[in-house]
Amino acid sequence: MQTEIAQTIFEKVKILSLDEQQEVLEIVEKKVSVSQKKDSRPIWEVITEISGQVPDEEWAKLPVDGAENHDHYLYGAPKKQK
Repeated sequence: MQTEIAQTIFEKVKILSLDEQQEVLEIVEKKVSVSQKKDSRPIWEVITEISGQVPDEEWAKLPVDGAENHDHYLYGAPKKQK
């Protein structure tokens, strides 16, 4: 299937003028460049990097009972008491 698509693209592109072929090449190169830039690191590494950019004073604002009372913080349910 992939070879058939590539062959179809080739057949259509080869009848274009050189300027039009250059335009197509630029589009394809841009697409390839974007797809190669995708982050392939494990998600925990990405989270660690992003969370490292958050200042300590912002982390201090988070509730310490977030896991126990997530329904309260997300939906406004009554807080669970210990």
